[in-house]
Amino acid sequence: MTEGIHVAPSSPEASRRMRQVRQKNTSAESALRSRLHALGLRYRVQGPILTKPRRVSDIMFAGPCVVVFVDGCFWHGCPEHGTWPKQNAKFWRAKIVTNQERDRTTSERLRAEGLEVVRIWAHEPPDEAAGRIANIVQMRKSKDRVPSKQFLPSIRRSDINLVGAMLDYPGGGQAE
Repeated sequence: MTEGIHVAPSSPEASRRMRQVRQKNTSAESALRSRLHALGLRYRVQGPILTKPRRVSDIMFAGPCVVVFVDGCFWHGCPEHGTWPKQNAKFWRAKIVTNQERDRTTSERLRAEGLEVVRIWAHEPPDEAAGRIANIVQMRKSKDRVPSKQFLPSIRRSDINLVGAMLDYPGGGQAE
């Protein structure tokens, strides 16, 4: 939707800031990878996962088939911290909505292939995110799909459906 469209920057300062934004190896990704490594997990970075259109994961656990994306609050429209710029508003709204749609379709395609997709917001504390990912990786690795007590406290309420589905609890693990 926004590809090929050139919009003049609102100011030289805005242009400079946007040029400095990293697409990979962001501080949030680096902090998360550091925590995952400290937990003894090994992974691939910037692994290609889909073609046509090409998609690349931020972190990938090939054996247990877990793919992690670290989404920036602005670029992916975080409901908690996302903002809508006032300058070039139409362009930015289209850009962010397109990013969200791409995220959704990418996740759907990966899940259809049997991969577990984990999306982390850049604002999430790295220790909590790493614990959540560690639980998912461990459950996918284990035959009985029971999470380790070492990581269990980090499971959030939003993960209950995932855990319940993996453990085949009645009702799919729906939170009461």
